[in-house]
Amino acid sequence: MTLTPARTMALAGLLVAATPRLARAEDAVRYKFQDYQESGGRIAVKVHGAAVEKDFGQSTHLKIEGVIDAITGATPNGQPAPAGSDQVPLSKLTERRKAWNAALSQQFQRVNVAVGVANSRESDYVSNGWSLNTLTDFNQKNTTLLVGVAGTDDDIRVFYQTERAKKRTNDVVVGVTQLLDPQTSLTFNVTWGRQRGYLADPYKLVQKEVEILPGLLLTRTFGENRPAEREKWIALAVMNRAFPALHGAVEASYRYYHDTYGTDAHTLDLSWFQQLGDKVILRPGFRFYDQSAANFYYYRLDGTPILPDSGPPRANGPFYSSDYRLSQLQTYTVGLKAIWNITDAWQVDAAYERYDMRGKDGVTPQSAYARANIITLGARFGW
Repeated sequence: MTLTPARTMALAGLLVAATPRLARAEDAVRYKFQDYQESGGRIAVKVHGAAVEKDFGQSTHLKIEGVIDAITGATPNGQPAPAGSDQVPLSKLTERRKAWNAALSQQFQRVNVAVGVANSRESDYVSNGWSLNTLTDFNQKNTTLLVGVAGTDDDIRVFYQTERAKKRTNDVVVGVTQLLDPQTSLTFNVTWGRQRGYLADPYKLVQKEVEILPGLLLTRTFGENRPAEREKWIALAVMNRAFPALHGAVEASYRYYHDTYGTDAHTLDLSWFQQLGDKVILRPGFRFYDQSAANFYYYRLDGTPILPDSGPPRANGPFYSSDYRLSQLQTYTVGLKAIWNITDAWQVDAAYERYDMRGKDGVTPQSAYARANIITLGARFGW
């Protein structure tokens, strides 16, 4: 099943792992387990991840990560709730995803260069990715410039097509990090990206009453139809500030997103890192996300002039989708993470997050939106 929450969470980080580093890190192995459980028998995802990091000399670093996801449960299929009910129909799914990525970085005199590759496989979705990122020092290492490019080439199995559909993405990021004083740094990044090809979800439906004879209506379902190209622009600002007297630090960020679907989104993220003694760090956090609806989102097509058609997506339109993830919505995430440095070599961590999604268009029932508990456990050994 494509475009599940697990795929969104896990695949989004594959190319990020290739971001180069200016500081040398020790060799290490890591393990991470995450349990994502939506309320009401919805999607459940169990994620097992492992990573190995290895330094070769003083300037070369290799990192390899692998992830296995087990996905079960049910998700809205796009049809509206039956008459007299506010519960949208759900479709069951079971999926298993395997993914890996590798990044090799090389530190030169002032520039760090990292090359990354990634692969993710599901029964109906295969994604191959690459990335190239550079970090350059200026101003006695008080200023760092990030320039990066990345891309993916995906094959999608669609049940009404004999050959796999194609999707390609390209992203470019430019950013700067400025150290203002020994306790404060500011980061500002700008990203442009483009997706082309098969961008619809083959499992999402739209519904409309169609007149087959004068006065005789028949309720029919159709596959959604999204544009074959999507461009996005992202601006991200991050502030990190240490408070030595409090043995703590704050990280605050704001992210603005806009795309050619007509979606505007704002994300506020706030985390506090509190040191307790010499070995324990607590990190409470809060994230708020708000998005407008895509300009072709419809809870139902009844009452619209749109005449949907069966078959593959049509690049000339009309465009329509009843996928609740494209509607006007807000999400809230609150959580707490504990990090315990048992020894200089061993570190363990545990986190709990509560995720709450709410529709804001006043039309789509709240039963379409997900609420989830997320538990994450990790361990790291370095030498």
